[in-house]
Amino acid sequence: MGMTITEKILAAHAGVDRVRPGELVECEVDFLFANDITAPLAIREFEKLRVEKVFDRNKVALVPDHYAPNKDIRAAEQCMILRAFAREQEIPWYYEIGRMGVAHVLLAEEGLVVPGDLFVGADSHTVNHGALGAFATGVGSTDLAAAMATGRLWFKVPESMRFEFVGELKPWVTGKDLILWIIGRIGVDGARYRAMEFTGPALAQLSMDQRFTLTNMAVEAGAKNGIMNPDEVTLEWVRPRAKRPWKVYRSDPDAEYASNTVIDCSHLEPVVAMHPSPGNVVPVWEARHIEIDQAFIGTCTNGRIEDLRLAARVLEGQTVHPHVRLIIIPATPRIYRQALEEGLIKIFLDAGAAVGTPGCGPCIGGHMGVLGEGERCISTSSRNFIGRMGHPKSEAYLSSPAVAAASAVLGRIAHPDEVVKRVAVGR
Repeated sequence: MGMTITEKILAAHAGVDRVRPGELVECEVDFLFANDITAPLAIREFEKLRVEKVFDRNKVALVPDHYAPNKDIRAAEQCMILRAFAREQEIPWYYEIGRMGVAHVLLAEEGLVVPGDLFVGADSHTVNHGALGAFATGVGSTDLAAAMATGRLWFKVPESMRFEFVGELKPWVTGKDLILWIIGRIGVDGARYRAMEFTGPALAQLSMDQRFTLTNMAVEAGAKNGIMNPDEVTLEWVRPRAKRPWKVYRSDPDAEYASNTVIDCSHLEPVVAMHPSPGNVVPVWEARHIEIDQAFIGTCTNGRIEDLRLAARVLEGQTVHPHVRLIIIPATPRIYRQALEEGLIKIFLDAGAAVGTPGCGPCIGGHMGVLGEGERCISTSSRNFIGRMGHPKSEAYLSSPAVAAASAVLGRIAHPDEVVKRVAVGR
């Protein structure tokens, strides 16, 4: 019996020929990171170990992306801890304001995570990097401290679930719609401590930006990791960015899976996850009665350049509804600059949107767009639990950038065709 890509990567990093689901293995870590919320805890635990230096300063990144630029004194002090530790340990991959972006987008963009890696981060959306063909997963701050000290961590080998995409994608159907559709089908615990492996001929229709969205939200189904077998699209994206060598692993044809699900993309429509769960998924057409107060486009899930292009396609020549706040935050400085050069920022500003500096922003209800009591927001982020974006009595709805942009224009949850076709007729 063959092995899945997840099993192959874990076996290689454990120094054994093969592993099976359920086994406990101790593995070498290729790269690790923490942010301004989780790093201070990890640093405190690291210091308790009385280890003078991290195992390899070139394999550690610290990214203050959640509450930076600092929203208050406590946030400033959290970031000071990262800054001081990075200087003390001479860590080259500390990203200060101006160079900082949403870590899950930034680290891939910087070429610090590559195919075949075993990558851990003190943040659940570390699973994002599985789109590169890496085993990437979130860990607690204490585990991260151990990894910083030793360069090793233990893992329980997960079972793998296979999701095969076939058929042709309809207009406006994105990677966000695919992963929301899956979560709506299997539930927020449907992949608990399993690897979600995405494959199939329709995957070739998705760019890397779209693929990252798929693996990014695997954790919303409870998965240990999301992953894809690297293809030429992957490697073309990696080659100009990678800062170190990589190794491509692919699942064997006779690998064993806990389940196999075939998804005919030709039948799928744009969807929205209704409050208060990423698993509460319905077609956009069924949610058009819901009025909104805010729309947010950004985050590690949908703050990439193609996401911004999609939003601009809907917003060009439009005006944000007078009762709606539209907040757009590019995920990294590079993406921001590219959006500026392509004229996307002008489109956003002309439409009446507010464009923020790279960072997580409203995604966690921290700053730059916190919701008040009774307010509703449609967001391209990954979670919409009670209180996620602000007041416990606020509501968040999840969608693609196109749906969020259309909703901002019409003041209610809307299908992009309602805006774009209206413009075409007007012309």
